[in-house]
Amino acid sequence: MMVRYERPYSHAAHWARRFARIGFVVFVLSLAAHRFGPLTTPHFLALAGFAVAFALMAVLLAAVGLTRLWRVAAIGGTASVSALFYAALPLGFFFFGAAQYLTRPAIYDVSTDTATPPPWIKAPVAEESWIKRRPIVTPADREAQIAAYPGLTGRRYDGALDRVFQGVRKVVEATRIGTTAELGVENARADLEDLAVGAGEGADTNREPEAIPVPATRPAPDIDIGIPGRQASDIVLQGEWRTLIVGFRFDVLIRLREEAETTLVDVRVASRYGQHDLGMGAGFAEEFLRALDAELLGIAGD
Repeated sequence: MMVRYERPYSHAAHWARRFARIGFVVFVLSLAAHRFGPLTTPHFLALAGFAVAFALMAVLLAAVGLTRLWRVAAIGGTASVSALFYAALPLGFFFFGAAQYLTRPAIYDVSTDTATPPPWIKAPVAEESWIKRRPIVTPADREAQIAAYPGLTGRRYDGALDRVFQGVRKVVEATRIGTTAELGVENARADLEDLAVGAGEGADTNREPEAIPVPATRPAPDIDIGIPGRQASDIVLQGEWRTLIVGFRFDVLIRLREEAETTLVDVRVASRYGQHDLGMGAGFAEEFLRALDAELLGIAGD
């Protein structure tokens, strides 16, 4: 008589694959809708949490399926491995964010000038929904930034304001910052006009002018004066930056200030949502300043 061994069936392994597929699809669709569509960050994070919950359930059931495969050779090994594969994306997103949350300070606004941060031209506005945060950046937040990112400081370049401004423009385009507001741009244009030479100038230096021109004062730029962190001669650019993959929104402010034949550049980056930017604000500010250093190579000062 032939004895035929029937392998048991692991329902846990096959339910694990179903749950993992649900979590994977929910996460991918919500990520695409957030990055390229109208889905806001609070709604995306809620859906991502839903996907992570399904992925965690899938991992637990997959562990049961693999255990039964090892002990009694239950059918379901392929389903368990497939579940772990589908669960990897949402769980990877979750654990990376959790690691950043635990290792980075709980701040959402960073600035290279912590004493007098550049003020916003237009105060950023966002619907916080269920993600709440303090509306005011406290001195304790600035101290936490200094402790966590001691190398995040402004840059001083041995170049004229107009030259540095041209470099900033190029880096703004290269780093995908969408400019939303500007102040003091005419300061750089005025410097360029001072360097321009007319077509007939320099032809006859001995001839006396028919009329002696009277010097006129340069019109004052339309910039708010008296606001801490802003001077009349500053150039200020404000824009919006989004992370490349997920599409988190950040508000960016760049301030150029001419001081003693040098130009000082400061950057301020603030997350649009939540009390914690997971270190992405400081990371982008450092990336922007490194790109600016490369663009203005040769005129960087101390």
